[in-house]
Amino acid sequence: MFDIEADKTIVLADSNTVKLLPGLGLDLLPRIVIPSGDENKNIQTLSFVWGELADMKATRHSLLVNAGGGMVCDLGGMAASTFKRGMRFINIPTTLLAMVDASAGGKVGINHCGVKNLVGLFNEPERVVLRMETLCSLDVHNILSGYAEMIKHGLLSGQNLYEKTLSFDILNEDVRALEQLVYENIAFKNSVVSDDFRESGKRKILNFGHTVGHAIEALLGGSQLHGYCVAWGMLVAAYLSVTKAGFPREELTRLQSIVRELYGVVPVDCKSYDRLYELMSNDKKNKGERVNFTLLRSIGEAITDCDVSRDDIFEAIDFIR
Repeated sequence: MFDIEADKTIVLADSNTVKLLPGLGLDLLPRIVIPSGDENKNIQTLSFVWGELADMKATRHSLLVNAGGGMVCDLGGMAASTFKRGMRFINIPTTLLAMVDASAGGKVGINHCGVKNLVGLFNEPERVVLRMETLCSLDVHNILSGYAEMIKHGLLSGQNLYEKTLSFDILNEDVRALEQLVYENIAFKNSVVSDDFRESGKRKILNFGHTVGHAIEALLGGSQLHGYCVAWGMLVAAYLSVTKAGFPREELTRLQSIVRELYGVVPVDCKSYDRLYELMSNDKKNKGERVNFTLLRSIGEAITDCDVSRDDIFEAIDFIR
């Protein structure tokens, strides 16, 4: 089916995306079904998938097809990468977020101890298969969740992709019209990843907005979609970019308007600041006790490993609230 030789092909889906398997031509393959939701991207679900693979007598020469959103791609990639010291896998992302973020780039993993993606590794899928029609099953919140990562890519790539992204009427356009923009996002991410697969340098720019975004996501217990948290995190990072790196204030104002219109105001109060900082301190990208940020000098010019003080972070969160 995928022109990849395998002694067995097994599909991994969640309780939502299992309904899409007939339309993807995967309904006749043996399957593993896991609960949906990022709260299930954990060691218990990973252990369940390992057990199912063992029961199905999967081998190193088998193929795991991850059909789902970012959670399925991340956890499925982790399961395949570790089962019998590694079997091959394919990602078929079914959400906009997974298409432009989780399905490509070779990061796989799970959440652990309340920290997003605390345990994981780098391993590329054999292939990423895009089926734009799967986006028709998404509600507007999930479309907006993916769009936040596209805004991030635009900010990092440069004026051309940024303006093209902002000019796309994400709330009213047919989602199938997104195809070209999705491919441009993937091409940008792949260009960054190909230069720095293990995130020792340039790839760190892709963390823009994620230091605070992941902390907000963890604080809210996974009740808010990843892209919304990244949008709020980008606004924090953009504020710090103005105060620390000379990012144009008018661009901050523009981004603030977009985030407020599409994602609303972050549901965090000042009583949560200490816990947010604690979660940021546990971020896997930190060095020692420093909280590292990716900031912007301008659109298309990012700087990494920026050490930002606790007070400055709290000031920035005050701003986005």
